[in-house]
Amino acid sequence: MTRKPDEVSADLMQPLATLPVFYALAGRRVLVIGGGEAAAWKVDLAAATGARVDVFAEAPCDKLLEIAQARDNVSIHARDVEPKDFIGAAMALGVIEEDALAQKAHEWARAAGVPLNLTDRPALSDFTMGAIVNRSPLVIGVSTGGASPVFAQAVRGRIETLVPATFQAWARAAQVWRPLVRASRLDFLARRDFWRRFTRLAFREIERAPQDEDRTALIEEARADAETTARGRVTMVGAGPGDPELLTLKGMRALAGADVVLFDDLVPASILDLARREATRINVGKRGYAPSVRQEEISALLVELAREGKNVVRLKGGDPLIFGRANEEIAALREAGFLIEIVPGVTAACAGGAAIGASLTNRETARRLQFITAHTKDAEFPEDFDWGALADERATTAVYMGNRTLPELSRRLLQEGMSHDTPAFLIERASTPHERVVKGTIADLPGKVAGETLVGPVMVLIGWALAGR
Repeated sequence: MTRKPDEVSADLMQPLATLPVFYALAGRRVLVIGGGEAAAWKVDLAAATGARVDVFAEAPCDKLLEIAQARDNVSIHARDVEPKDFIGAAMALGVIEEDALAQKAHEWARAAGVPLNLTDRPALSDFTMGAIVNRSPLVIGVSTGGASPVFAQAVRGRIETLVPATFQAWARAAQVWRPLVRASRLDFLARRDFWRRFTRLAFREIERAPQDEDRTALIEEARADAETTARGRVTMVGAGPGDPELLTLKGMRALAGADVVLFDDLVPASILDLARREATRINVGKRGYAPSVRQEEISALLVELAREGKNVVRLKGGDPLIFGRANEEIAALREAGFLIEIVPGVTAACAGGAAIGASLTNRETARRLQFITAHTKDAEFPEDFDWGALADERATTAVYMGNRTLPELSRRLLQEGMSHDTPAFLIERASTPHERVVKGTIADLPGKVAGETLVGPVMVLIGWALAGR
């Protein structure tokens, strides 16, 4: 049973409470109303962008005076704000206690066409101020639409740990190097390849600052690749067993830079959504006992897209190197002259062990872990197993794609001498909210699942290391 690759449109953007916008204010005028500590913070923030900041406060606090003394682009006017003050401003910020003045400021700003933010007054504000991670020129804003600033600050703290301060040096290097890369006579595809290499190097060596030698080396690498006939790039990414949090950071970065994503049926939408919105998504699903795209077509499509100069991500469920037909796709790409990068993923056997809370190995009872698939490429039961090894009570066996052939597998293992009470588990959709575990022995597990409707991917784990779970 075959089907054709199916291009899938990216879902429309879900509703947005606010539109995140990064406003260039250098040299422009920003108006701030208020003289307290909260207003001082807004003054410092606006001044840090290079804006000319006019502050209107009858009684400015010491912190505000300190900022004005330290920054030559801040001017304090010891009076209330007036309608004329809004004319020509790029933005207005305010911390106003009096309701009447807040309402007037809103009306004056609206009349002058100036966007206004008033702290704790969303009904009178045109925009909100989010929490900021400052690695300028890399700036990350976090907003809850004004619903919970404390929560936004907590999210910012988490992001701070993922983006260390040293990342600022890489962001600044990108800003300085961009015109130099443009002047290097690399064409568009080669320049894009340069920035992909730059990003990989930044994440790999995040704790150090970039050097000019790095730029030279990256340009030469991009130029060398540009001179070959193979211009595209293919990255094979393991999507993991289903939980999007089990996708690796490296896999996430690959998705973020993809032009095209070829994905399997078992890859959940929550992981596919991590690809950039402009990326083309093509479903090339292969599933046992169901209509599937022929492997030859998938391999040919990968080569075709790479020849077009695309940055292609081949997204496979679990780990692509374990029963994922990766060898055939790797061989086709290499024969066509393309290199392929492989990003491993969490395989279903590990997710199954986590689901039942059991180690798959044990120093006393299981010093060997073996992975098998319980059906051939023709969807038949394999007859060429080393049955003695599978029946060995000192091993744990992880059975992929074994739900339909479980009765025959059980019969043969018992025939080869496996103990009837050997622990066996069937785990459906491991790591997902729909995870289900059926516990039994190698003798009775087939009967326990015979009447069940199994819709998700299934893993069977067998062995004494699982005893007591």
